[in-house]
Amino acid sequence: MKPRRIALVLWALIICCSATHAKEATLILVNGKVWTENPALPIAHAVALDGNTILAVGDDATIRKLAGPDTKVIDLHGRLLLPGFNDAHVHFLDGGASLISVDLGKANSPAEFRERVATFARTRGPGVWLRNGNWDHQRWNPPHLPDHQLIDEACGDHPALLWRLDGHMALANALALKLAGIDRNTKDPPGGEIERDKDGNPTGILKDSATALVVRVMPPLSAREQDQAMEAALHEAATHGITSVQNLADTPEDESQPEVFREFQKFEREDRLTVRIYQGVRVRDWKMYADPGIVAPFGSALLRIGNLKAFADGALGSETAWMDEPFANNPSNKGLASPDLLDVEKFYSEMRDADKAGLQLTIHAIGDRAIRTILDLYARLEKDDGPADRRPRIEHVQHIHPTDYPRFAKLGVIASMQPYHAIDDGRWAEKVIGPERIHSSYAWKSLLDAGATLAFGSDWPVAPLDAVMGIYAAATRRTLDGKTPGGWTPEQRITVAQAVHAYTVNSAFAEHQENVKGSIEPGKLADLVILSDDIFSISAEKIQDTKVDMTIFDGRIIFERPGFQISRSLSNSAEARVSSAVPLTP
Repeated sequence: MKPRRIALVLWALIICCSATHAKEATLILVNGKVWTENPALPIAHAVALDGNTILAVGDDATIRKLAGPDTKVIDLHGRLLLPGFNDAHVHFLDGGASLISVDLGKANSPAEFRERVATFARTRGPGVWLRNGNWDHQRWNPPHLPDHQLIDEACGDHPALLWRLDGHMALANALALKLAGIDRNTKDPPGGEIERDKDGNPTGILKDSATALVVRVMPPLSAREQDQAMEAALHEAATHGITSVQNLADTPEDESQPEVFREFQKFEREDRLTVRIYQGVRVRDWKMYADPGIVAPFGSALLRIGNLKAFADGALGSETAWMDEPFANNPSNKGLASPDLLDVEKFYSEMRDADKAGLQLTIHAIGDRAIRTILDLYARLEKDDGPADRRPRIEHVQHIHPTDYPRFAKLGVIASMQPYHAIDDGRWAEKVIGPERIHSSYAWKSLLDAGATLAFGSDWPVAPLDAVMGIYAAATRRTLDGKTPGGWTPEQRITVAQAVHAYTVNSAFAEHQENVKGSIEPGKLADLVILSDDIFSISAEKIQDTKVDMTIFDGRIIFERPGFQISRSLSNSAEARVSSAVPLTP
């Protein structure tokens, strides 16, 4: 054979072998119900992964052919396989910090509240700040706000700033008030309120921008505490099948985002990051991204930037949501516009500059007046700068006026909502906004019917980092107190399929990433979650009992529910490919 012909034959063999090797999967999942979120193939039975990407999706026989000698196989035994959940609204490091801080979320009385604070304070070193908490006074009978006298003795020598679960109101003890210089002569800051007793003295309750008076004198978490918080947050995400999060600034005054982002980068560099993060900073910091030419989204597959957040108002539980009409239980109060909106023209100028720079706008708005104001600004932006693929967002969209439903689709505004809030707030919301306005509260179905794009998240640590519970909330609207078995304003329930779509494809769309994740398709990132039950076939009421059996992130198994076994390597024989698939059973 001539040398040239030999070379051609060898080259052909190399190409053939390379192509064969490229088609061998690293991990195969078979014998399941694969909900792909791909309209071209909505349901499949098996998936093959090639490292951190999806290689193929199809039937068991086809996918098994992609197994090589080192391929691992998981037999799903009919279990449901979904795209990894994408939580569109979290405060990730704060959530982790809440797991290593005092837990007041289930304190059902002032006495229990005080005892939990005292118990935790005894575990801290001298003078260490007590923070987080996530308390909810609506759990108390009767509901009423705490004051600093409740916790002063329990705190000992520890200054404390303990947050209500909505993140828009906090309780400071007397020592924290003293360190912050807050007394009867301190004026309410714009966009905030210092609650006072009948004699004019601060009670310790601080609302919205008033919380910054204490936050500014608090030391940051230590490096060790930040690492502990990050590790706790990553474990919590993996436990609940969360493979992507969109991390947003906590408050209009939040100055901690550079520290938070450095922590994220540290974990990425150390190959310890097991969730994909889209990081947001405040709108007024837009030049930080624009000056070096950053366009959203910018970064790696693990960590990206380009999102800008602002606030239009506060929260319903703190009675600082900005409403058209007064609160039913407080006729003199319509809530508060955020400091971001105290100078609307200045704020709009920042919005427009950020938009021209190619950055994404994400604005918190809970009350109907706040929502309408932001929609008006987005409409103005489109009129002034013309159509573009902006994907502007409004976060929460909790209490919307029905006339504004169609404006979301018309303006291309994404409604980024958190379904768990509805089954939590639904316990008491009618007392605050009355029987009429509740019918357009958390109006998921009305927004979908009007053509809006819904992206779902949790607002963790305000609510649990639990997409399954979010799906349950969206499909049932059964309040946490068990008093609404037929659902709170049940006309706004949506289907399980619509809720899953909002937690996967639409959440990916909300961060300009629908081409790389959000569905189970060849070429997309290998982020998957296996559930214990088929949430599409069981009754919606039983979804809350469904567990995450396994979380696969970047092609790697990062969580298994205790008691489950997984895969092993296969031999070359076809018989071994069938027989050595390890059952995923308790």
